[in-house]
Amino acid sequence: MSAFTKGTEGGVKSQGDLLFEAQQRQQRGFKRNVGVSWGIFFLIIIYFFSGQSFLGIKTIELNTDFIVKNIGFIALGLPQTLLVSVLAITLAMTLALLAALGRLSTIPPIYALSTFYVSLIRGTPLYLQIFFFFLALPQLGIVLTGLFAGVLALGLNYGAYMSEIFRAGLASVGKGQREAAIALGMTPIQTMRRVVLPQALRFAIPPVGNEFIAMTKDSALVSATGFVHEVMWRATRVGRAQFNNLEALIMAALFYWLMTLLLTYVQSIIEARLSKGDR
Repeated sequence: MSAFTKGTEGGVKSQGDLLFEAQQRQQRGFKRNVGVSWGIFFLIIIYFFSGQSFLGIKTIELNTDFIVKNIGFIALGLPQTLLVSVLAITLAMTLALLAALGRLSTIPPIYALSTFYVSLIRGTPLYLQIFFFFLALPQLGIVLTGLFAGVLALGLNYGAYMSEIFRAGLASVGKGQREAAIALGMTPIQTMRRVVLPQALRFAIPPVGNEFIAMTKDSALVSATGFVHEVMWRATRVGRAQFNNLEALIMAALFYWLMTLLLTYVQSIIEARLSKGDR
């Protein structure tokens, strides 16, 4: 069998090209079928909340007037949700990097401090940590705003969990590269800043993106303080006030879902660009 096949325009295609094209068609078909399936599932959900009756089974009927009237009010919480998440992930990344460096340190007090921080934060619930900073610290004369208490709790909590990501990223840099940097005359700080950290951060960015998406959803816990008017706070407020909790929480869920889809899409673009460096 010939390893080449004539193309439609007189060109010659190898068996590898034909196989690649077949794989591309298969992938496009798979994505198209997935998109159609998503559309069907979405239509089923819409019908489930349409209030229609089928075979004697009545679906749930939502108060559309309430939704139209209050969707704008709930949507105003999106900037606050993103603000809490961005500030908290920035703090979390800083703490995670410091904790990872501490866990790799050969100095006992520094190693002990980093492992103690990780153990303490991982061993207590995030909900408790938020209330600790917001309600317990005032007894010591330290009064924090709801926003600052939420950012601090989220940052400390996610920093402890993300420290393992950064530790793995730092450990992924080969010992030979460190030795080569020292042979070139770099100091340990220069080696860390110019050789180790750039590669470790490149390794850590994809999982950090996952943590940011999770944090965006966990930021809803900050609404428990009652002073951070993000999506969840606004949804529960209008839902309780007008006895339409179902509609209010569905709107909040849709907003969180849309944010998650958007952030996941952005993360996929970042990962695709980073993966080009491996080719």
